[in-house]
Amino acid sequence: MVSVLVIQPDETDPPERLGDWLREAGIEFRVIRPYAGEAVPDSIAEDALVVLGGDMGAHDESDHPWLADIKELLRTAVASETPTLGICLGGQLLAAATGGRVERGSDGTEAGTVVSDLRPEAAADPLFGGLPARIRMMTMHRDAITELPPGAVWLADSDPYPHQGFRVGPAAWGVQFHPEISPATYRGWAESSTDDADEQQRGIDGVAQAEKYDDEIAPVAKSLADAFAAFVIDHAGRGLGPGPMPAGARDPQGRQRSGLDGEEQEGGQ
Repeated sequence: MVSVLVIQPDETDPPERLGDWLREAGIEFRVIRPYAGEAVPDSIAEDALVVLGGDMGAHDESDHPWLADIKELLRTAVASETPTLGICLGGQLLAAATGGRVERGSDGTEAGTVVSDLRPEAAADPLFGGLPARIRMMTMHRDAITELPPGAVWLADSDPYPHQGFRVGPAAWGVQFHPEISPATYRGWAESSTDDADEQQRGIDGVAQAEKYDDEIAPVAKSLADAFAAFVIDHAGRGLGPGPMPAGARDPQGRQRSGLDGEEQEGGQ
């Protein structure tokens, strides 16, 4: 059976709906919980990797040393073209691990729901290509991806934090939003996240948005999860790794496919 390795950095952010959707697609998964003392593996025996969110920051290795292990695992996944999905903190870790920049968000915590516009590059993307041109998802984060990794494909844009969706190489995606959770989980985050009055109010308002728009959010989130599942199943079925990189995509070493004759080109942006 096709399988996925799931790294869960925080007790409060389980696979939840994503886990249900993977099971529906016939995919089993193994969850590693480093916050509970479970070791992050240094290789991926499964067919794909998912890294979930968490309350810590992407650079908080002093408090959570295993974050460095997750970054190394993400680099391994990108280098081996293993299908990968990083969600919120997971997306930030993917960006940081592959040369991007993650910093404290200049506009404070983004809470509630975020509306993102898909960029033209998303049209041919295996995950984003089947989504509506404008998508709404639940969100809760203080840090933000302020610079994408070299050669990353920018897929979804919003304001004030623009890097809502991106792809590194042919098979590793990061999203800043949360497609995996329910409003009930979101409510738990809002009720326990902070003692700051402004942050509390953002959380309260966020719960109202999550509950109001869930009928709109859930089908799109499922479409994203189904697309990832289909990509993983296809990748596993081929057995020899993914096919040619999409035109214009770069591998972790910065080599670019021309999309014409399969030759690799060195280059920058």
